[in-house]
Amino acid sequence: MKVSDILRVKGNTLYTVRADESLSVAVETMAERDIGSLVVVEHGEVVGILTFREVIVAMVKHANVLDKVTVRAHMDEAPMSCTQETSLDEVRRMMLDRHARYMPVIDNRTLMGVISFYDVAKAVVDSQNLENKLLKAYIRDWPEEGTELK
Repeated sequence: MKVSDILRVKGNTLYTVRADESLSVAVETMAERDIGSLVVVEHGEVVGILTFREVIVAMVKHANVLDKVTVRAHMDEAPMSCTQETSLDEVRRMMLDRHARYMPVIDNRTLMGVISFYDVAKAVVDSQNLENKLLKAYIRDWPEEGTELK
């Protein structure tokens, strides 16, 4: 299974923010859209990612006054990313190694989407459920011993 399989199911809605935008606007967007991350884009290129983790740190540091703080001041400037052809096994390993919950999907410098750890976990569980169902059907149709196969 590849990242493209997740994006096909998830859809292609993307939420981004500019690095010079105020953090309060970014937080409002995240709350309104019920999302945990925003990809930071400048001149059509991904320059970072802002997740609820960075927002919480900023809130503590700036005593909840986020309208005078920019996204750039708190975004992850070097987010790991993957392509649509990256395998889910590789994505899981990368996310676990960096304790990352969100990963931009970039192909030829174009943002294709964002996948979350939840998306990856759901895809793995769905795949295992299908495999279990197929195995159970196969076992149920197993010929009895002594029965000739035609």
